[in-house]
Amino acid sequence: MPQLNPNPWLFTLLITWLAFTLIYQPKTLSYLQTNNNVTLKTNTPTKHWNWPWI
Repeated sequence: MPQLNPNPWLFTLLITWLAFTLIYQPKTLSYLQTNNNVTLKTNTPTKHWNWPWI
């Protein structure tokens, strides 16, 4: 039988990357960038995430 999926980890990596960037981006990335507890606990609206490398 031919091997239909030679690199199964590529598909897993793609799904993980899409889930991280599309679903978890507003809270996770802002949380990773700041360690200030006051900033994390405030309910101020956050602006849309802009990718720094674009």
